[in-house]
Amino acid sequence: MPDDFREFFEERTQWTDTDDDDSAPRQGLADNTDAEDEAPLSRRQLRKSQEQRRNRRIIRIVAIVVIVAMVIGLFVFGYTRLKSWRDARERAQQALTADYPGPGTGKVEFTVESGEGPAEIGEKLVKADVVKSQAAFTSAVAANNSTLYPGTYELKKHMACADVITILSDQSKATGFLQVKAGERVSQVIANAAQLSGISVDDFNAVINGGGAGILPEEAGGKFEGWFEPGTYNVKNRGSASDIIKEMVDKRIEKLDSLGAPTGADRQKMLIMASIAESEVNSDEYYGKVVRVILNRLAQNMPLGMDSTVAYGLGTTADKLTDTMLADASNPYNTRVNAGLPPTPISNPGESAIKAAMNPPDGDWLYFVTVNLTTGETKFAATEDEFWKLRDEYKSTNSNAY
Repeated sequence: MPDDFREFFEERTQWTDTDDDDSAPRQGLADNTDAEDEAPLSRRQLRKSQEQRRNRRIIRIVAIVVIVAMVIGLFVFGYTRLKSWRDARERAQQALTADYPGPGTGKVEFTVESGEGPAEIGEKLVKADVVKSQAAFTSAVAANNSTLYPGTYELKKHMACADVITILSDQSKATGFLQVKAGERVSQVIANAAQLSGISVDDFNAVINGGGAGILPEEAGGKFEGWFEPGTYNVKNRGSASDIIKEMVDKRIEKLDSLGAPTGADRQKMLIMASIAESEVNSDEYYGKVVRVILNRLAQNMPLGMDSTVAYGLGTTADKLTDTMLADASNPYNTRVNAGLPPTPISNPGESAIKAAMNPPDGDWLYFVTVNLTTGETKFAATEDEFWKLRDEYKSTNSNAY
């Protein structure tokens, strides 16, 4: 209350100077307009005025601080960016200069693994003392848009990056990596594996003919055909034939599981059909239809009549079959005279053929003929009359029919 009372009193009290002449008009009694213009500010007004001036000073100070902070921030940002740019430029310059002149000395056996990129390869090259700088190597790879291939290569110590890239980007210089292709037979795969690994082919055959204990699944029945997954395998430094074979089988099982393939005896049956389709035609377009022909013939207890199976049982190729071979019922793979599926797959089918065997299209086809051997064009028929027409078309284009 005292403060309120003081303010009330100050607002209503006018002050006069008692020393002035009595004849002078007193403040508050003179002309109203002059009095209002010349009247002194009240204390409350003075306080408000002072507070406003103080606020304006604070605002100016804050504005100055903000501007200064922004200037400092921009300076720091610019300096940081400039420094980063200069550092990057220096690193790039170092990468260009951190290189051996070549051609190098001695001998280094160097392996590029599947899936390794330039940075990983460059790091390994530095550790092997082949190149001087990982940065120089990766920069050279990028500058030349080079593709580096897996394999084992013969290099030297202290080589120029450009010379190393020339070798690593030439597949003909790569050794030690086995390429398992879709449609290859086990015999072809182990022959290549023995040559590339330096392990005797007899060691491979001992595993293949040994029943596959600890390697093959039970449904394979001890037979490896169809159980090698196509792909690239580093066989150069593997310890044994068993290790190499097991890796290919493990990859096959892993792939089948990932595709949701049937298990047990149904898995083996699916692989047999996929391998026949892989051997009979050369296009994803036809794999499923060939499988449907097989299923339709099985349903009608018809022999499959596939020359590819006959040839497999004799260890030869379809183009070398004779009439005697085609009539030989002692060949368990002779599906011309023996009903049902052959005992095992006849090759290592690829993923496309496997998918087709898992989900073949609907159809009533019982026959198919490759009417154009050059293009691989294959036509399918539901009746024997249609089949003979396709055979005539084949003869007119000098292609094989099956």
